[in-house]
Amino acid sequence: MTVYFFRLSHDRYAGVAECPFELVDRDAAWDEITKASSNLVAGICRNLKPQSDWRMELLDETGKPRFRICLTAEALDN
Repeated sequence: MTVYFFRLSHDRYAGVAECPFELVDRDAAWDEITKASSNLVAGICRNLKPQSDWRMELLDETGKPRFRICLTAEALDN
């Protein structure tokens, strides 16, 4: 089993979750990040401003990102 952590980034904010968790394999890790991000994305979208981004990463025990899900808001009327 591998230990993982979530890291969330939104514009200038970035933070790593304090609670690690163990997953059996890479497929389980992908399932975990997609479930977690889907639970958050509606609330994130309601507060997202143009020209900003939100990112969730799943880090392994060494701090290396293994998966990343990004949401970018762009105003295209420049």
